[in-house]
Amino acid sequence: MSRIIRCSLIQATNVAASHLPLAQIKQAMIDKHLEYIRQAAEAGARIVCLQEIFYGPYFCAEQETRWYDTAEAVPDGPTIRLMQDVARKHKVALVVPVYEVEQQGVYYNTAAVIHNDGSYLGKYRKTHIPHVAPGFWEKFYFRPGNLGFPVFDLGFAKIGVYICYDRHFPEGARALGLNGAEIVFNPSATVAGLSEYLWKLEQPAHAVANGYFIGAINRVGVEAPWNIGEFYGTSYFCDPRGQAHLLQSAG
Repeated sequence: MSRIIRCSLIQATNVAASHLPLAQIKQAMIDKHLEYIRQAAEAGARIVCLQEIFYGPYFCAEQETRWYDTAEAVPDGPTIRLMQDVARKHKVALVVPVYEVEQQGVYYNTAAVIHNDGSYLGKYRKTHIPHVAPGFWEKFYFRPGNLGFPVFDLGFAKIGVYICYDRHFPEGARALGLNGAEIVFNPSATVAGLSEYLWKLEQPAHAVANGYFIGAINRVGVEAPWNIGEFYGTSYFCDPRGQAHLLQSAG
């Protein structure tokens, strides 16, 4: 029997300048996203996915140890606990990408999945970690994920997560399909001119090959002082026939 599940993708510009205190940077972006989550829930969304490491700038544009202090435990850190309360309040499932610290010196690019009753279902850790110039120095910050390609059962839908650079590799996309995913979310941070043409090719190909829907999210704007390029947004949903449906712009 067919189902209609309304989902929301949140693409957003960074709010606070990168030289400000880290706590201030994080709080500004969290506050911005709380409002967008509220709007999405009021519009009828049942699942909301945020962009890659949503609570700050794309700090992988430089190699600086200060950004290690933005990492949190998952699920026991303050951001995921807050988002559990938000999910419960708005009765909406959330995919929340954050910077995770497992123990001192062990960090991951992670997305937590939260049920619409506020319960924590689990997490996915980004598997494929780029380290390329200019400005994608991710191996300075992240270890490769070690949790495989889990699928999370929300009761009304089974979802998976593939993060940013993962989308260039078909193996994990296939594993998500084999594990039963019906919707796969790909929170990202990618700039114009690097692989923008692939943004419109790879994810429809994954959707067609594996018979699921994909929600592709990309942040927006140029982030100083690095200015590695424009995060061009262009977030979209893609159906299993490869047809893309662009997201309305958000700031």
